[in-house]
Amino acid sequence: MTQTVAPAPLKVFVVAGELSGDILGGGLLHALKVRHPQIAFKGIGGPRMIAEGMESLFPLETLSVMGLVEVVRHLPRLFSVRRQLREAALAWGADIMIGIDAPDFTLGLERQLRERGMHTLHYVSPSVWAWRQGRIKGIKASAEHMLTLLPFEADFYRQHRMPVTFVGHPLADTLPVEDDQAAARRILALTGEATVLAILPGSRRSEVASMLPVFLDTVPLLLADQPQLSIVIPAATPARYDEIRALLAQADPAVAAAIAVTTEPAATVMTAANAVLLTSGTAALEAMLCHRPMVVAYRMPWLTHAIAKRMVKTRWISLPNLIAQDDMIPELIQDEVTPERLHDTLRPLLHQDNAAIMTRFRQLHAQLACHASERAADAVLSLVQNSPD
Repeated sequence: MTQTVAPAPLKVFVVAGELSGDILGGGLLHALKVRHPQIAFKGIGGPRMIAEGMESLFPLETLSVMGLVEVVRHLPRLFSVRRQLREAALAWGADIMIGIDAPDFTLGLERQLRERGMHTLHYVSPSVWAWRQGRIKGIKASAEHMLTLLPFEADFYRQHRMPVTFVGHPLADTLPVEDDQAAARRILALTGEATVLAILPGSRRSEVASMLPVFLDTVPLLLADQPQLSIVIPAATPARYDEIRALLAQADPAVAAAIAVTTEPAATVMTAANAVLLTSGTAALEAMLCHRPMVVAYRMPWLTHAIAKRMVKTRWISLPNLIAQDDMIPELIQDEVTPERLHDTLRPLLHQDNAAIMTRFRQLHAQLACHASERAADAVLSLVQNSPD
């Protein structure tokens, strides 16, 4: 009598670098489970990936180090983490390693594991099209396949003859193309007539510490124009909530009184708002997908900025402008990030008719809604299952 042998579980080693990577990873892991129930996950992930059954070997924030210069003092710790992850992936016998963003860390790990015969795939293109284009050689040596969120990124890899799949962005799939501001305001107990500003200082501790103080210094100028302005800050994590509350406790009482800090999702807060002030990052893409006008700001240590200014080849830092290849939204960088400039740039967005930019955002939203997690899962399984190994 012939016995049926159950197939061995597919072992997927995944390393994400921050909250935005956990969002992508959570969707990817879920889609992989639907397609391949006999599957196991290990690596580094956050709450969404852990909820899909992943065993996270280190906390998600382990790799959240900002800046070109600042990373240097963390190198010994990061090298140790990468060595431990490499040995864990090999000892586990992973079938494939997927790096999600955090390219300076994950691409190196991918290369080491690929040299040991493991399949490798990278999810979220580094900004290689914007600066240090010579990195493409190292990327091709590290990852067998690249998954990009944006269509122009995929074109770049095709030009350099690297296997690539444009998948779109999971946020574009989950956020509605026709948003409901009234419903979002009810969730936040805001009146329909209120003028509302959403402030997103960032998901990292360093971003909150750097950006929120100047955002708070902008608030008195905005309140002078409109004393009844409602301001809401969504905290990305419980730790960020505590840090935001601590900074508010040191602020002018009138400023603190005008601001509500919430643990509701950032998308709910931005949908409820008339305009958004945010730190550059994935939040800018999310604001675009909520179809809200925004001001994007970013500051970094002066030496990091001096190095980046010489190397970066693109004129934009925010994802909406990069996607559109146009000056759709205002960007304030480094010395431009002052309370006065922020106030002058935000003020018209809070009072003018923003229908045109909101319509443009909806059009871009539709272009990015491509069932990203499902496309990504198909690419992962195709790489593993169609291998000649």
